[in-house]
Order: sequence, then structure tokens, then C-alpha cells
Amino acid sequence: MQEAMSIEGYDALVEEFKYLLEVEKPKTAEEKLVAAALGDRSENADYQAAKEKLRFIDKRLFYLNKMIQNAKVIDPSLHEHKKVSFGSTVILNNIDTDEEERYTICGVLESEPENGLISVHSPLARAMLGREVGDEIKVKLPNGTKEYEIEDIFYKNIYSLKKNIRTKNDYAFH
Repeated sequence: MQEAMSIEGYDALVEEFKYLLEVEKPKTAEEKLVAAALGDRSENADYQAAKEKLRFIDKRLFYLNKMIQNAKVIDPSLHEHKKVSFGSTVILNNIDTDEEERYTICGVLESEPENGLISVHSPLARAMLGREVGDEIKVKLPNGTKEYEIEDIFYKNIYSLKKNIRTKNDYAFH
């Protein structure tokens, strides 16, 4: 199954994959070799820790590789955003409370629901996709059904809205 993501989201996946493969894994493999040279492996905490760390790195590499292979890279800046689509920022009016809410539809790995970045697979995003300004939508959520009216649709770069951008320090397993 293909997974939609922005160009920046794809680049971040590739960057993490390369860092783990080219920096973290060789460094941890060396740590394991040094620890193994110290003697009895069954009671060697450094050896066991390095071995476990390598397992985590390999699992993460497998996951990232799968996500990279299944990536459907979308450049939302190329869309008109007259209708809600991937990368659209949507201003909604909550009909029950008359409060304004703002959401941007992004890939699952780019989402930060607490910051208004919602996955394209979320119930709210699925209800909005293909809709236009003035459309009313009903969304079934775990705590009940909510009704919204779409007030505006526009494009704003997903990564300019992110607050939790991972860095090389976040890639390493400590």
C-alpha cells in the first residue's frame, strides 16, 4: 500500500535511513566487537547492550526501508486547493460550538495532531478530502459525531507548520 508524504517528509526518511545505515550501525557493530573481546559474552553487559541496540537499528532500518519503498511523494504546492486535498490547510467552523479550527492534511509520519497536522488517514481528513468551501461535513469520532462547515482551503508548507522535526540526535538509539 502506498503511503502519501511530502517531499520534505520523504527526504527526512531517507536522511534517517542513511544515518542509521552509515553511521549508527557501524559504530554499534564496533562497540559490540570491542565488548566481545573483553571475554564471556553471556555475562557481558556492554556486549548484550550493543547486541540489543543493533537489533533496534535493524528493525528501524527495515521499517524505514518499507516506508521509502511504499512512498507516494506528493508536492502539494502544485495543487490549486480549491478542493481539500493532501497538503491542504483547512479552516473549519465547528457548528456546535461556533469555534474555528484549523487542520493541515499530511502523511502519517508527518502528522502532529496536537499542532493541527492530521494524517490523511484520520476520520476528519477522510471526511474533508474532495470537499469545497461552504460544504458541511459530519465526522464520527470516538466521543461522538461532530459537524463542521469548511470556511477556507489554502496551501501552507507542511514542514513550516511542524514543531517536532527530528534531527540526527533523535535517530540514534541511546
